[in-house]
Amino acid sequence: MIGKKNIVFGFLFLATTAALGPLMVIKYETWGAANGDKQVVVGALQLLKDGDYAEDPETLEDLTAKQLAIANTESILAMNKVGAAEFDIDFIKGGPHAHGNLEALLNIAVGLALCFIAAPLKLKQAVSWMFIVGTLMHSGLLYMERVFMMPWANTLLETGIGPVLILLGLVLMGGLAAKGFKGEVVRD
Repeated sequence: MIGKKNIVFGFLFLATTAALGPLMVIKYETWGAANGDKQVVVGALQLLKDGDYAEDPETLEDLTAKQLAIANTESILAMNKVGAAEFDIDFIKGGPHAHGNLEALLNIAVGLALCFIAAPLKLKQAVSWMFIVGTLMHSGLLYMERVFMMPWANTLLETGIGPVLILLGLVLMGGLAAKGFKGEVVRD
């Protein structure tokens, strides 16, 4: 069964990419702390605005330009910290987590489909390996770059080989299925 390796690989790869969920939950703690800090300084700035920037609501003394600048700067820096925390989460979510889960499921589906397709063995093997190598060269490299912080992976990722292999594999699977799909498991 040529598709068996895709099914096994797909489930194992899905486990690794799905495991990024708890990592993102941990990163949400950082985001939550940053968001709480932001609420405090932006709230203080809001109080100043509500008082037409005339006086400090705590001391009731007139505000200086320096005090207003400090309050504004603290708010901007707090919002930037929240944005940086969101970026850390989105950097994983939009790359290795989403693409990895999809490509793992594609491998499982292709593996199952190959079991029902009568076609030359070399062609079936080629399609099978296209999906595995394509997944590793796309979401696998995204995983290495974004989770393990290995910037060299981006160099290989930029070649575009992974997505091209997966798209080529999809086209070939469509042709194989149109021509050789049987309603029962095919003996290779």
